Amino acid sequence: MMDGTAGASAPHVAPGEARLNPAPDHTPPLPGDVHAPITRIIAEVAATFPGERISLGEMAEAFGDRAFGLLILLLCLPSLLPGMASVFGLPMLILGVQMGLGRHVPVLPRFLADRTVKRTDLLRLASASGKGLRLVEKVVRPRPGWFTGPAGDRLVGWSTALAALMLILPGPGTNGPPAFGTIVMALGVVEQDNRVVGLGLGLTLAGCLFALCVLGALAWFGVRALGLMF
Repeated sequence: MMDGTAGASAPHVAPGEARLNPAPDHTPPLPGDVHAPITRIIAEVAATFPGERISLGEMAEAFGDRAFGLLILLLCLPSLLPGMASVFGLPMLILGVQMGLGRHVPVLPRFLADRTVKRTDLLRLASASGKGLRLVEKVVRPRPGWFTGPAGDRLVGWSTALAALMLILPGPGTNGPPAFGTIVMALGVVEQDNRVVGLGLGLTLAGCLFALCVLGALAWFGVRALGLMF
């Protein structure tokens, strides 16, 4: 899905100037409800960059202070697919730490900024979300509050970093719950919905707790097994 080649060139947009409302192009329609936030966000990102491939650096520059939520959302969606979570764990960890430290715009290292995603793959991500996420999408709307303020952003950042660690660490069934909560959280950040961000935080922390319990149980059984062998 992503590689390290430079993305196709796109018109220069100063940080903070772009909104998720670019002029329409010939982007093919996406399956499902075209008004669903994730479907709409992905379609509009693809419309902003008409080239065959889009780099994360281009997205970070174009969307300015909205880039954190957008990039975390786009990186985390593939984590719902089997075998994809660990690939995107490190980029999510970097973004989460930067957001947790209070940065308003991500600064991506070269190896991450040069990663590109196929425009067609980006469009397919809209169908990766399950029914549970569709239920959240039906109620998301701009609702300012504490979770969409500076302190809430920091909490989202550190929660994203924790979820990223859970995605990096191997464990059966430990990727889905943290990834799902992080997607809900990032969706709330992009849409500036205080309630959805709060819901996502709760789901993320619960998912990370579940993953920690599973990993802890595996470690305990591993130690017991080694004790019996030796």
